[in-house]
Amino acid sequence: MRPLRVVVILFCLVFSSVAAIRAQDSASPAEAIRAKLDKQVADWNRGDLDAFATGYKNSPDILFMGTHIYKGYAAMLARYREAYPTRETMGTLSFSQLEVQPLSGQFATVTGHFHLTRASAGGGDANGYFLLVCEKTKDGWKIVRDDSTSLPK
Repeated sequence: MRPLRVVVILFCLVFSSVAAIRAQDSASPAEAIRAKLDKQVADWNRGDLDAFATGYKNSPDILFMGTHIYKGYAAMLARYREAYPTRETMGTLSFSQLEVQPLSGQFATVTGHFHLTRASAGGGDANGYFLLVCEKTKDGWKIVRDDSTSLPK
C-alpha cells in the first residue's frame, strides 16, 4: 500500500508542476510582459536595483537611451546605480498607460509613462515616458531596448 501511495503523491506533484508550466506558457505576450514590468516595479520599490535589472536581457547588445546612449547590460546597470545611488533618490516607481504590442512570437514593444514619487531631498518627483522593445528568451520576456524620456520639471 505504501509504494502505491508514494507513486500517487509523485504523480500529483509532477502533474501540478506541468500544469503550472503550461499556465505560464499560455499567458499572452501582453500578460507576461505586464507581469515582468509589475515585478520590476516591486523590485524598484524595495530598493533592489539588481533584481530590477533582471527585467533586461543580460547581453552586451542591449541599448538604454535617455540623455545618453548606454550599450550593454553592465553599462545600463551602472547608469541606474549612478543616477539612483540611494533609496531616497529611487523614490516610489509606478507605470501607467501601458500598451503592449506584439510584433511577432519573439518580439514586442511596450509604451507607457513612468512616475517617480520622491521627497525634494531625493530630487523631487520625476515623470516621463518610454518605448521598450522586449524579446522572448529562454528566461522569459526581457527588455533589449529602452528609450526613456524624462519630462521637464
